[in-house]
Amino acid sequence: MNREEAFFEFLCRMGDNPLILGHRVSEWCGLAPVLEEDIALANTALDLIGQTQMWLGLAGEVEGAGRSADDLAMLRDVWDFRNVLLAEQPNGDFGQTMMRQYLFDQFHVLLLQRLAESSDERVAGIAAKSVKEVAYHVERSRDTVIGLGDGTSESHRRMQAALDLLWPFAGEMFTDDAVSGQMAEAGIAPQPSTLRADWDAAVRDTMAEATLVIPESDFAHAGGKTGTRHTEHLGHLLTQMQWLQRAYHGATW
Repeated sequence: MNREEAFFEFLCRMGDNPLILGHRVSEWCGLAPVLEEDIALANTALDLIGQTQMWLGLAGEVEGAGRSADDLAMLRDVWDFRNVLLAEQPNGDFGQTMMRQYLFDQFHVLLLQRLAESSDERVAGIAAKSVKEVAYHVERSRDTVIGLGDGTSESHRRMQAALDLLWPFAGEMFTDDAVSGQMAEAGIAPQPSTLRADWDAAVRDTMAEATLVIPESDFAHAGGKTGTRHTEHLGHLLTQMQWLQRAYHGATW
């Protein structure tokens, strides 16, 4: 894989994570426990999908095949997506959704902070704009995890169950590979593994305040960001997200 191909893969990863997670969060629209949460989740989804537009728009430019951000979002199949497995996990209950959001947000903000110093001005510009939104995302999801974890016995039980369920998907965010190696060598992006220590420290503090116990296992599912393996959930998500464009190909608003 040459440098441009690796750069395209990296940009797809950056765009697919907020796209898939943003769609997941949007599924709460009209269904959240209270009106304030409904609005907050909808705004989070809009932020993430807006970031997707920038990342996949740049990916289309780098690829040079005439594909737009919309084409990359709506016309690729499951095996072409490069999001981490955590992002595609089902919403479950509200606690599971917020635990998934926090685990990703804490990684996302650390990554964007580093990308704002990228040697590529286009990447740095997108990151600098996105990190302002994600700083709010992580503050909100962290506060919610703490409030529910250290809340009632029922909310605590649900948050612990969510952490136990999602923890094995978190490690994939920090795996290094040939793509990340080329990006680090070019000064475009950090190796994901270099973010792990700061993420671990932040997550430990959060879970301590939430009175939740981090699982001891370091097992991590993998394959999402390389496209070698996705869960069955992504296929079901894409049938909902892409059906209009695929049914009426080329349709515009």
